[in-house]
Amino acid sequence: MKIQFLGTGSGVPSTNRNLSCIALKLLDERNDIWLFDCGEGTQQRILRTTLKPRKVNKIFITHLHGDHIFGLPGFLSSRAFQGGDTPLTIYGPKGIKDFVLTSLRVSQSHLRYPIFFHEIEEDGVVFEDKTFKVTCAKLAHGMPSYGFRIEEADYVGELLVEKLKADNIPAGPLYGKLKNGQTVTLPDGRTVNGNDYIGPSVKGRTVTILGDTKRTPASTQLAMNSDVLVHESTFSKDNQKIARDYFHSTCVDAAKVAKESNSSQLYLTHISSRYVGKEQAQLQNDAQAIFPNSTLVHDYDEFDIPLSK
Repeated sequence: MKIQFLGTGSGVPSTNRNLSCIALKLLDERNDIWLFDCGEGTQQRILRTTLKPRKVNKIFITHLHGDHIFGLPGFLSSRAFQGGDTPLTIYGPKGIKDFVLTSLRVSQSHLRYPIFFHEIEEDGVVFEDKTFKVTCAKLAHGMPSYGFRIEEADYVGELLVEKLKADNIPAGPLYGKLKNGQTVTLPDGRTVNGNDYIGPSVKGRTVTILGDTKRTPASTQLAMNSDVLVHESTFSKDNQKIARDYFHSTCVDAAKVAKESNSSQLYLTHISSRYVGKEQAQLQNDAQAIFPNSTLVHDYDEFDIPLSK
């Protein structure tokens, strides 16, 4: 599992930061890529990465402000031209379906694949299968804005091969059955339970990606015990009143949420273009004073999200 930031700016693009888009790369886990928001220019940003648009089969939209959705028509059209023919599902606040279908209809864009829509109107689980669960919660942004909590199922523990050898259980097809927790009868007549030869399970990873919001208890609750928390950091700590008035967060707000939620790693994104050079570095420094594992991200930054040992 990896996370890559395609756009880390807020409001309008700048020479250094494009608008919001995050790719959660689940290639090893399910051969998929999930996008979170799709700001203008996302399809161009992707050209400078190893991402394959046809691998994107889910897009989660946090809210309907233009800097988070204006890239959708272009990306969806490019996906069709670049070999994408598998279904795609878009999750987002009520209105996202109308925006996408109107854009495609007016521009006479014809896709080679079906799009399904899941419009969100309340907190809860928006997707779940055997490997992942995605839960959303409404934040505080003056218009419906959501955060998404992505939880990976735990992994079955490793087969204890040395213990099998010590008990004189012969290698071969039986190992596969034991790995699946089955009870098998050995050639010598013994009956063994596979669960006795499986190590402890490995906890799956949790990633929380928040939309635009001022500091709210909902952020902390959604992010509780996350391996990774992605939080907007539109303003510096000196612009707390502006952040509050415009329903945004400061770097300090984000750090406090990370600390209170017992998250392991905080990534600061959605940076105002007013901060450049040393001012950007100060955003990270101020966050680290509260939550040491804070990192201010830039376009194209990519990070591994390892399993806990």
